[in-house]
Amino acid sequence: MDAISDAMFCSPKQSAPRKRIKGFYTDWQKVHLNDICSRVTRKNTNGRCYSVLTIAAQYGLVSQLEFFNKSVASENLEGYYLLQKGDFAYNKSYSSEYTCGAVKRLDRYEEGVLSPLYICFRPDPSKVDSDYLAYYFESKKWHREIMDISVEGARNHGLLNISVIDYFNTIHRIPNIEEQRAIAKVIKTIIHKMSSEQTILDCYVKQRTFLLQQMFI
Repeated sequence: MDAISDAMFCSPKQSAPRKRIKGFYTDWQKVHLNDICSRVTRKNTNGRCYSVLTIAAQYGLVSQLEFFNKSVASENLEGYYLLQKGDFAYNKSYSSEYTCGAVKRLDRYEEGVLSPLYICFRPDPSKVDSDYLAYYFESKKWHREIMDISVEGARNHGLLNISVIDYFNTIHRIPNIEEQRAIAKVIKTIIHKMSSEQTILDCYVKQRTFLLQQMFI
């Protein structure tokens, strides 16, 4: 998927990606993140939700109980952010796989709570397609902006030193909403095709293993 993302998205310094969907020709526009998304700061007041979330590279925003088989959050969840399905969260923790941190969308549950260490936001559906944005943040086209605002040498305990204001002022290139939806549809189709092919391959491998075992009984 890295090659596909690299071809279908562009960085702020590019006016358009290398690969365009037929019928779209206009240059992509520069926007700040706060032009297309609004910050989510709603708190989990009165203990409304007890499902504590974490970001897992492969699964996105998942329940700590599901991922760790236990909750590693504090007992008092009043200060945690209450996320609803469709909200995004940016984890400033970096790793070899996510050198600039990870952005994931809440897809698996209707709601959940997240530590205030995360930066949470929700896209404006009139300006940006949610699926497009989710796929965009799986690319590396936004990394340069993060690298430019993270203070060198100020990384603490695996966290990038990025302020909320600076994060929402990052610049991105996006096409019009119709092209966004078209791109999301193409990528979704490719992912579905890859998943189907992997399932078929796994079945062939199991079949081969079974047949080989039968030959040597």
